[in-house]
Formats: sequence, C-alpha cells, structure tokens
Amino acid sequence: MNLKRVVVTGMGAITPLGHNITDTWQQLRQGVSGCVPISQFDASAFRTRIACEIKGYDAAAYFDLKERKRLDAFGQYAFIAADQAIRDAGLLADASLNKKRVGVLFTSGFGGIQTFQQELFQYAENGRNPRFFSPFLVPRVLLDLVGGAISIKYGFKGINFSVVAACASSTNALIDAMNYIRWGKADVVIVGGAEAAITEVGIGAFGAMKALSERNGDPATASRPFDAGRDGFVMGEGAGCMVLESMEHAQRRSANIYAELAGGAMNADAYHITAPHPDGETVTEVMQLALEDAGVQPEDVDYINVHGTSTPLGDIAEVKAIQQVFDDHACQLNISSTKSMTGHLLGAAGIVEAIFSVQAIQHQCVPPTINHFDDDPLIDNRLNFTFNRAQERNIEVVQSNNFGFGGHNASIVFKKI
Repeated sequence: MNLKRVVVTGMGAITPLGHNITDTWQQLRQGVSGCVPISQFDASAFRTRIACEIKGYDAAAYFDLKERKRLDAFGQYAFIAADQAIRDAGLLADASLNKKRVGVLFTSGFGGIQTFQQELFQYAENGRNPRFFSPFLVPRVLLDLVGGAISIKYGFKGINFSVVAACASSTNALIDAMNYIRWGKADVVIVGGAEAAITEVGIGAFGAMKALSERNGDPATASRPFDAGRDGFVMGEGAGCMVLESMEHAQRRSANIYAELAGGAMNADAYHITAPHPDGETVTEVMQLALEDAGVQPEDVDYINVHGTSTPLGDIAEVKAIQQVFDDHACQLNISSTKSMTGHLLGAAGIVEAIFSVQAIQHQCVPPTINHFDDDPLIDNRLNFTFNRAQERNIEVVQSNNFGFGGHNASIVFKKI
C-alpha cells in the first residue's frame, strides 16, 4: 500500500505557561515553572494544594454568555487551541477546501469534570431534587461532543470521534489521525486534547492514590522529573491542537509546513492498572515500533520529549527503556521532561508535548528539565536530561512518549522537513 506522508501545518495551545504557543514556548525555553498554589477552590484541607493553573484566564474574553453556558472549562480550552491551529494552518482562507475530507479528533482524560462536580454538588445541596440538573450537563460533560461542536462551528464533515487512553489519549489521537491521512481516508485532520481537572474531585482522587506531589511550600520546584527528591506529579490544565494533512494536500495549497509526523505506535503493558512495568519492556517495544514505523534508526534521533511525570517508578522505567532502545546513542541525544514546567495535562499532555517537539525542531533548541537538585542513584545520569537550562543543538528527529493508567503506551516521531 502506498502510504501518504503526513505533515503538521497548524498549531495552537493554551497552557499554564501562556495563552498561545509563542508565549508558552518563550516561558518553556527559559525554564519557568507554571506551578502555583491552587486558586480555583479552597484546597486548604487537601494534602496537595498546588497545581499548574492557567494564569489570567477570563472566559468572557473568548466566549459570549451563550457559549460559556454550553462549554465546560475543558471545552473552552479546546476551542481556543483549535481556533488558533485552524487559523495558523490557513484553513479558513482556503475556499477550495473539501470539508467532507476534513476530520476532527479531540480527546480528554476527564472531560467536563468541573461541570459534573458542580452539578452533583448542586443536586446534593438542594435536597437531591432532580429539577436542579441543567439541560447543559450532557453537552458540557461528554468529551466527544467538543469534537462535534468544533466540526459544527467550522463545517468539517470528515471523520469525527474521540479516543480515550488516559494520559496517552491525545498521542493516540495523533496516531489515529496520521493513519487516516496515510490511508487516504482524509486530507486534513484537526487533532487535539484538553483538560481542566484542577477540581476537588480531580485533586482529591489523585491525591488519594498518592500520585501527586505534596511539596506545597515550594510550588515552583514541585515537579522534579528524574530528581532523587521527586514525590509525584503536578496537575496541569489547558489544551493543544495540531492540524495534520497529507504532504501533497499541503503542498497543493502552499501551506506552511512545520514538520513531518513520520510514525507512531501504541501498545499495552498488560502488567498493572496504574504502575508501569518496572523493566520498561513494553515501553521499549513501543519506542522501537514507532521508530520502525517512521523509517528512522535509533542513532538518527536527536531529542526525546519523555513522559517523565516526576513519579518514583515511572521515571525509572522510562529511562531503562531509553537505554535499551538506544544503547550507546542514549548518551548522545537530549532528553527532557517539559512536565517539570507545565505539570501533567493528563489527556492533553501528548498533544501539548507534540507541539513542544515540533517547536524544538523549528527553533533547534531543547527545552529543559527544570528542578534538578540531586541525582537519583537508580537513574544513569550519564544521559543528558537537559537539566535546568535549555540547550541549542542540531535537531532533525524528535521522539515523544506518553503513557497512561491502564498500561497504555504511545510514542510518535517527528522529522524536520
């Protein structure tokens, strides 16, 4: 089968570091932490009282009252990122665009958890009277309806669905979109992920699992991937979006091409519902499969944007996998965890980090892993984790990994055009 090449022609994001890609990348490159004390609810009784919130966000600056009633915060973030990416790709100005061949794949880990929580609280506070449920509850909560709403707004009539694989969700969505384009089933796919889970339920649930950092007294240094003192991940929020299209379609309409999405792979640990396989064996395999799918040799990779959540077990397993995949070359490439700055955006992490991977190619710069203070004796620190400062270098190929509860693993590869 003659597969079409897939390229990135548009990007958009709203993150704890900025309301667009330019601002986010500037903060990322400078090694700025987005972690602050939680302001969205009273977290004083919680073990974790910090998170990577979006700063200075005013929904009224983006949406009218009618739209705000219909969109949960995660849906608002999704629309912002999608609109940026669609405009960046020049799709709105293309009168010849066949909208029947433009798809939308938008995902989330939690969907409208803010709305769901608010509705349940209101139901309980009003004597469990069902009359207090809002008619907007369903469209605000269901994560697949965001992709549907985006397609309605822009008239895109191609493939439209959501894939959920916890924190690997939007990486899986990128792979699905890539394959639909490769197979000739779509010309363009709008791919994104959004998350807004900094709520009592979100923080409380992950806190009960002891998955979150409790470094409340020093939020800026709380996310510490690969550091000996790491004590869990920091919750983040926001959204990212990419416009993918076939190379020939992009060239035909003279679109700006950022990079090629050359390949990707997915598999499952089949080991534990939350913990990674300690030897990283299936992570090793998914990285190898992604490289094979991209037609890339391990020694061709310059930078890996790792999952690197700052959890004790996960970071070690991923490093073991990298060493198995790359052998001696592991010490020649750069590795960094941008979650040290953005926190963990759960279902949106993959797409946001894919954007960072493409930005690294565009700017020939590896963003840092901040907050490294002490080496972990269980991690081989001969590897270049790009600790604390960004590094400029030649970047032709970037690999990006994301893993999710349930044992979901996904890895993608970008190439410089």
